Formats: sequence, structure tokens, C-alpha cells
Amino acid sequence: MLTVGDRFPAFTAKACLGGNPESLTEITHQTHAGRWVVYFFYPKDFTFVCPTEIVAFNQRLREFQDRDCAVVGGSTDNEYAHLAWCRSHDELRELRFPLIAAQKLAADLGILDPAEGVCLRATFLVDPEGVIQFVAVNNLNVGRNVDEILRVLDAVQSDELCPCNWKKGEATIQV
Repeated sequence: MLTVGDRFPAFTAKACLGGNPESLTEITHQTHAGRWVVYFFYPKDFTFVCPTEIVAFNQRLREFQDRDCAVVGGSTDNEYAHLAWCRSHDELRELRFPLIAAQKLAADLGILDPAEGVCLRATFLVDPEGVIQFVAVNNLNVGRNVDEILRVLDAVQSDELCPCNWKKGEATIQV
């Protein structure tokens, strides 16, 4: 699996943005060039934990944007499955960030569950130069914490020594 300090792989992927059929598009590693990006991967569409995470990212999207950070979600499902899911799920119809069909990208990142062949619940925070600055992986049954991802984004963007449980606005370590 790729980790902190590695370059996020070049990719091209089909994507869906909400429940509108005209929202089908294509995303590449250059789509958000020069910006921070949170890429989060989840196991499957039409499941139970996954929509809670996607909805949480959507609800907090403005906070990521305020930090000049784009959000991209994805799984090994294709863009048509993403579209069907968004159209059938009330809270996903107005999704404001893309869900990518990440079959090849997931393999390139090394985040495919060997038993199920689906994405692990992996999160990558990528800096404006395309270098991974944070990675977290949960098992298939445990959702991630959007607050923690925002906290880590603030910490790495501060370019300071940040102690355990540090939050933006608190003192950093001075040496």
C-alpha cells in the first residue's frame, strides 16, 4: 500500500456527481492540480456504513473547501452504479463531490481487500504537489471520522509540530 511521502498515482477514472445523469464525468490526477485533495475509498455502493461517510463528507464539504482542499470519493463500483445509488438515496442525490470508479486506482494504491476484492475504507490526504501526507485505513465495518481528517488537514497545513489531539488555533510545539 502507498503511504506518506509517496506520490499519489496518475489516474483517469469515470465519475458521478450526484443523482443527475448529466453529472457523469471523468476525473484525473490533474483535475485538482495545485490543491490539497482528500481521496476516500469505501467498499461498495448500496451498503449501510458507506452512505453515512459520504453524507458526512458532503455536509462538511465547505470546511474542506475553506482549506483549499477538494474531496473525491470512490469504490470499485462503476460510475453507473454510483449514479443509480445517488438517484435512489435521498441524501446522495445532491452530492457535491465526485464518486469515482476506482478499480485500477484502488489496485495501484494497494487498498483492495484480498478476500472481497473491494476497496478497504482508506483515506489519503494529498498535498498540492501530489505527495501523500496522511493515510488511514479502517476495516470494512468501521466508518471513518471526518472531524479527524479535518484536524489532520489543519495540522499538516500548519507546517508546525502539532502535539497529540492538537486542534487548529491551539499552541504548537516550539523547539
